Amino acid sequence: MPIRYFIKQWLLPPGVLFLLLLSAWWLRRRRPRLAAVCFVAGLGGLWMTSLPVAVQYLARALETEPALAGQDWAGLKQRADAIVVLGAGRERGDPAWAGVDQPTPTALERLRFAARLAKASGLPVLTSGGLHYGTPPSEARLMADSLHDDFGIEVKWLEQASRTTWENAQHSASVLEPLGIRRVVVVTQAWHMQRSRWSFEQAGFEVVPAPVGFLGRDPARPFAGWLPESRAMWQSGQLLNEVAGLVGYRLFY
Repeated sequence: MPIRYFIKQWLLPPGVLFLLLLSAWWLRRRRPRLAAVCFVAGLGGLWMTSLPVAVQYLARALETEPALAGQDWAGLKQRADAIVVLGAGRERGDPAWAGVDQPTPTALERLRFAARLAKASGLPVLTSGGLHYGTPPSEARLMADSLHDDFGIEVKWLEQASRTTWENAQHSASVLEPLGIRRVVVVTQAWHMQRSRWSFEQAGFEVVPAPVGFLGRDPARPFAGWLPESRAMWQSGQLLNEVAGLVGYRLFY
């Protein structure tokens, strides 16, 4: 896992863009034209990935599933048998929580939405997410604890073996299929839902998408989102990682 993570960080922005800038410096004397191309690509890529408006347009291409209308929440019990919340990492050792790992802000966004859906529909909840580089507790356990402590929701099942979206689906199937559960509400980020739905359908589920955290909206920033922001660079990285995931899943699964 660390090797794969290391390679991925240099193949996707901003890592690959820094490599382009380093290549431009290295080639500046021997191959000045190629160096100029690398410099323009690297600097231009850094600028584009830092723009909220670029995040908006890329997110719109990925966020193909519409939001689940509020008036439909109570009726989910007629369309599904369980709610599945996908893990989104952890925050390590925050002193404010006595050093106990916590779900990331992205995971909390999913948990809050899942809690609302569970209260409205009465559906049982499964949290899905394995260990972080082999270190307990699992993401599923962290999410279950947060749902109980912060939102008053008891989680019925924990899937604690998965490390990827594909494994989220496969291992969730191993938990729910013996119980005859084949219809699930999947809660994840809107930009992640396309790959998540495909993965769960490949595992044999009938999926009701419940996307949250849409990024393809008007950024409502000064100058229409054309000024660089550090947050936009992080969001661009997430979206480009998702694009790579969509391509990779179609090729390898």
